[in-house]
Amino acid sequence: MTGSTRASISLLAVAVSGTLLASCAREPAPTAAAPTEAQITEASKALVASGPWPQGDERGMANTLGAGTWMRCGYYLSQPGAHAYELSHVRSNTMPMSPFGRPLEFEGTPSVSLPGTRHVFNGELVKGGEPGAQGTQMDALGHFAYYEEAWDGKGTPPLEKAKYYGGFTQADVKPAPNALLARLGIEKAPPIITSAVLLDAKSHIGKGSALEPGKLVTAADIDAMLAAQGLKWRGILPGDVVYIYTGWGDNWKDPDADKTYYTKGPGLAADAAQYLADRKVVLIALDNPFTDAVADGQLAQQAAPPQGTEQGLPFIIHHTNLAINGIHQIQNASLTELADNKVWTSCTLILPLREAGHSGSPVRPVAVGVTHGA
Repeated sequence: MTGSTRASISLLAVAVSGTLLASCAREPAPTAAAPTEAQITEASKALVASGPWPQGDERGMANTLGAGTWMRCGYYLSQPGAHAYELSHVRSNTMPMSPFGRPLEFEGTPSVSLPGTRHVFNGELVKGGEPGAQGTQMDALGHFAYYEEAWDGKGTPPLEKAKYYGGFTQADVKPAPNALLARLGIEKAPPIITSAVLLDAKSHIGKGSALEPGKLVTAADIDAMLAAQGLKWRGILPGDVVYIYTGWGDNWKDPDADKTYYTKGPGLAADAAQYLADRKVVLIALDNPFTDAVADGQLAQQAAPPQGTEQGLPFIIHHTNLAINGIHQIQNASLTELADNKVWTSCTLILPLREAGHSGSPVRPVAVGVTHGA
């Protein structure tokens, strides 16, 4: 056991034992002051795994989750005035739909009665679409692979050369064209229960306006936002979830009348993705449709991607996060309320569905925390 681990345990033991003594003694005993956020954060560091991960790993940076991240969560959950914030959009037939997945179509089924009983029950079915690719959704690590060199578009794609996170091949992950994922599916992602940091790019980069399509949130921007939000002391820690509020999510409307939400958007810069990977974050979520930045006209091939073209990686953030570093992503996070209330640090709970071999999942992230004031 390291010195820092012993110190953290001693600190927590003093706080707990003081409370127990006060409740049991006939005369109230003085209690130790409750540990501060800074003390809990510092104590947690020795309890968070740092890798390297074992051969054949399919969890990626989710390996950091455990006692240390739960310790940080416990602090936020226990604060007076803590509030639970919904970070997902309501799913419906009329919400914005991704062009990269089949549109969802839900249909109600007739009410059913059982002879001889007083029961009536209702249900619904999914008539079509890709639930894991629409709405607020989380990417599995097997969602993206890559070639060492760009495919020239001639003939059949050389899928046998595709590489995935953890060194897996196409044969390992998707052995047949219509097969579900044999490796790196969303069912391999554990429950994500950890500390989260919200970075308010709309305020600190956009000066109160949503970031423009194609705008990149850089590593320097992350440092600047941490300083502006009073989080420089803490920074980004292994096992954190990082939420980035760009303001683009304010354009989510249901029903989706103008059909523009999924055509463009701001996103993460390549150096910011590497910055977060170096700090071993477990998941990155933006209030945008792609995590990557998409320029106005890019999807219609009327404009170049903001980054990555020189490497054949127009979706370089998906590549860096999923295929290289084992970092999960959430698209279309609903972050407006969290940002409006200045909940910069929180405990977040993210539970993807355990659907074998799926490349993504609908997800309902929740954050529990208190405002950091004006």
